[in-house]
Amino acid sequence: MPAMRALLIPSALIAAFAALPAAAQDCAAPPAPIAGTAPLVPIEPEPAAEPARLAPLAADSPWLARFAAAADELLPALRSREPARWQPLLGGRWLGAAERRAVAALLADRCAAFAPLFAASEPIERRIFGWSIPATYSAADRAQIAARPEAEALVCWAAGQDGVAAWPETAAEADNRAGRPYACARITYSLRGGAPSWRAFVERG
Repeated sequence: MPAMRALLIPSALIAAFAALPAAAQDCAAPPAPIAGTAPLVPIEPEPAAEPARLAPLAADSPWLARFAAAADELLPALRSREPARWQPLLGGRWLGAAERRAVAALLADRCAAFAPLFAASEPIERRIFGWSIPATYSAADRAQIAARPEAEALVCWAAGQDGVAAWPETAAEADNRAGRPYACARITYSLRGGAPSWRAFVERG
């Protein structure tokens, strides 16, 4: 993960929704794919890289209020499932046709991670995560990161009477895969040119 993306952030709504169709749907996990044959030439496996750890955005972060406001706008747009509402927040004309179809399919899937949020009547919990800065970074490095005019965060939501037992610990776990107890979006924020702007990305693992 590029250093600028991974280290920009210091450590650290609901619109009415139409009822889901009454027809039952099997949301059981699909069977595991059948393993292929062994390669003719053995390939030495690459060493696994340690994924960057997520950390809640610090309460004193100057970015926290900005990401919270963006999340407050994004979730109702996603819950509406109306492209006219969510497309402008996901890039507008910069959002490709294939990406639009993928997001629309994710939001329409009653087995996907966003489905419990759409059906929830109880309050929805939210967490805003950044990436932990390695302990090896100096005070000067940290100050340089904090002074940058761009930042990125993962915003995750969960529905449930008693909250969610576990939130994602790495970005790979914020993939909106079916069965996750939370759904997430990545938000990039820029203050360049004196005009604050942000864009959300909704991805599916």
